[in-house]
This record gives sequence, structure tokens and C-alpha cells, in this order.
Amino acid sequence: MTTLREPRTNDGRLTLAQILETVTGGELPVRFTAYDGSSAGPTDAPYGLRLTSTRGTTYLATAPGDLGMARAYVSGDLEAEGVHPGNPYELLKALGDLHFQRPPALTLAQIARSLGLETLKPIAPPPQEHLPRWRRFAEGLRHSRSRDAEVIHHHYDVSNAFYERVLGPSMTYTCALFDSETQSLEDAQENKYRLVFEKLRLQPGDRLLDIGCGWGGMVRYAARRGVKVLGVTLSSEQAEWAQKAIAEEGLTDLAEVRFSDYRDVPETGFDAISSIGLTEHIGVQNYPAYFRRLHEKLREGGLLLNHCITRPVNRGPVKAGGFIDRYVFPDGELTGSGRIITEVQDVGFEVLHEENLRQHYALTLKGWCENLVADWDACVAEVGEGTARVWGLYMAGSRLGFERNVVQLHHVLAVKLGPDQEPNVPLRPWWVA
Repeated sequence: MTTLREPRTNDGRLTLAQILETVTGGELPVRFTAYDGSSAGPTDAPYGLRLTSTRGTTYLATAPGDLGMARAYVSGDLEAEGVHPGNPYELLKALGDLHFQRPPALTLAQIARSLGLETLKPIAPPPQEHLPRWRRFAEGLRHSRSRDAEVIHHHYDVSNAFYERVLGPSMTYTCALFDSETQSLEDAQENKYRLVFEKLRLQPGDRLLDIGCGWGGMVRYAARRGVKVLGVTLSSEQAEWAQKAIAEEGLTDLAEVRFSDYRDVPETGFDAISSIGLTEHIGVQNYPAYFRRLHEKLREGGLLLNHCITRPVNRGPVKAGGFIDRYVFPDGELTGSGRIITEVQDVGFEVLHEENLRQHYALTLKGWCENLVADWDACVAEVGEGTARVWGLYMAGSRLGFERNVVQLHHVLAVKLGPDQEPNVPLRPWWVA
């Protein structure tokens, strides 16, 4: 394996490859080439990055780290080589633990001189990028009804046709449950709904509230089995799609998906509540109010199943990194499963069971990336190449995060007890894993 190390230019300026090596602290695990003719990294590496324009350099220089790289990549100024843009997983895996570091002041000055002042002037980010946190704070109270609706719209109201191609026929945008690594994504999503249904001990005639219901997959699964279901979502496009699917299946007497904030649901006395992939959006400081409201909506003896992406620890930062916050889940926050269990218990629930489905989410994301690659041209035609690149990068990176235990996925099952009441459930788990 040969690694290129180029001399400095005659006037003392650094090439782009030399600058990259300086700010990453050493050997690059992939091949890097740039429009100034410089290169670095193994010459025979199967994966690489190619910087194609000064705009890309500006993005990298003015937002060092994952945000700058995302901007350059989404805009098409940083090209991934050896992988498909719908699934850059192998490239991200090869990059490993590459981190940007701040060089000493004299080196920074040399880098600035090499790049030139014009290159260091911030420019507008790609149109797919959401407002920075300070602008969002200035324009609306965090996790107010209006702001939650706006950030949900940013992520979920992309295009139902796009989601149909990426998610597949189930239109399920949450972790599936795999019996084996070779099981189809569609069967695994059905398996997930079956698991939630069984954990909640739902029977014909029961009433289920599904909060953050997406396109109504859980709603329709339960309604097909005789359960009366209300689903709520802050995405108008999801609600419209779900209501149409309910009607097409002849489930309107049992199922409804409502375009509504969960805080505005007036009904109470539900036998069970499923919250599948919503807790990530509500803010960690809002957990007490959130679980208290769910507690109020259940009858005594009712069951809650909370399905949520978590961190592997309960302390430390809860906010997402720059790329995820600006391109994928604005205002999203994650914490450990222990914090969730604590908050569930503190509002009066008894926790019956919890489990980690981390490996299943890695397989789910793998399936979504494969769908995006298979229908890449149609997806690009639907939402544009920049947005399609965002999704490929986000899903491949998230898969790597679940594989490396950077993030997890936890089910927490709890029961609302009345005074001096024992939970009306079997002594041991009653569902099939």
C-alpha cells in the first residue's frame, strides 16, 4: 500500500490534501483527491473522497467536522468514491474514528493563508439544511406545539412517494424485529407490530391510542384484529396517507389517524398506549409531562409500550450532532433507557419489562438503504439529489451507530396501577419474542 505525501508548494502554501492531513491528525484511511491536483491516503484504497470545487472547501473550512462534510457532500462538492450515494455505509465504516482537530495557531494561520480569505467567508448552506438552534429558539419556544409541528414537517413531509420507495410497502419508519438476518424487511416490520400488539395484551374490543403513529402501520395492524384504534401524528401528509389506507382496507369503523398533537387528544380511558418512535422528538426535559399525560389517558390496569432510540449512557449531552440536528431531526434529543424508566416510574407507572433491540435497528437501516439504492433514480426524481444524498448518508451513518453501540433502541413496557391493585398480567412474559 502506497501513501502519497506531497511537498508544500513553492510559496509555502499547503495543498488541500496537506491541509486535510493536518486537521485530521495523521494517516487517512481512504483515498482523498482534490481539484487542485493534490491527493492523500492509500493509492489503492477501495473507497475515497473527491473534493470538486472551492464551494466545497468553503463548507469544510467554515464548519469543521460532520456538519461541514455534510454540506459539501449534500451539495455535490464532495463526492464519495467506491460506494453508492444511497448507501455510503462502507465508506463511513472505512473512515472509522476519523476526527477533526484544531491545529496550533501558527498552523491555522498557514492554513488560512493557503486557502485565501474568499474561501473562508461563510456562504449559504444547501437548501436541505434546517435553521441553526439559535434561530429556531428566536423564532419559537422549543417543543411548543407550533415548533414541534414545524420540525416534524421538515423531516416527515418530504414526499409520501419517496417514503414508499425507501420504507417499502409497510410504510413503517421505525425499527423492525428480525427473526434472522435473512428475513425480509416487510416480514420483520410485521413481526414488530405483532410484538407490540402482544406486549400490550390487546384483545378485540379494546381501545388503543397510538401516539406519533406515522403512516398508521400499528393502527391498521391492531384494527385488523378487532381493536378500536386512534392514531395521532403531527404530519399532515402522514395522516392523509393513513386515512386513505384505512379506508381502502375497510377499517374505518375501527381505526382513525388524526392530524393532531398528542397533547390535544381529548379521549381518555384507553386500554393501552403505544408510543413508537415519538419520545426522541419531545425533549428530555419534557419526559415528566409526557409520561404523566400518557398515564392520565390510560384506564387503571392499562399498559404502555414505549419504543425509543436511546443512548447507551444516562449522563452526558442529549442533543444530536450538527448533521443530524440540521438535516434530519431538528430539536431531537436522546438519553439512556435508565432515564426513561426513571421518568416512567416517577409518574406512577410500574415498569414490567424492558429490552434493547439495537441490532435489529442496524438491520432495518440496512434494508432501507438497499431500497434507496434500488430506486435511486426515482427517489432523486421525486425529492432531488441533495435530499436523496441526505437520506443515504443519514441511514448509513445511523446503521454504523447502532452496530457500534453509539445508539440503542429500547422497549419499555409499563402498567398503570390503581390503589392497592396488582397488575392483571401473567407472572412471566406472555408474548413471543
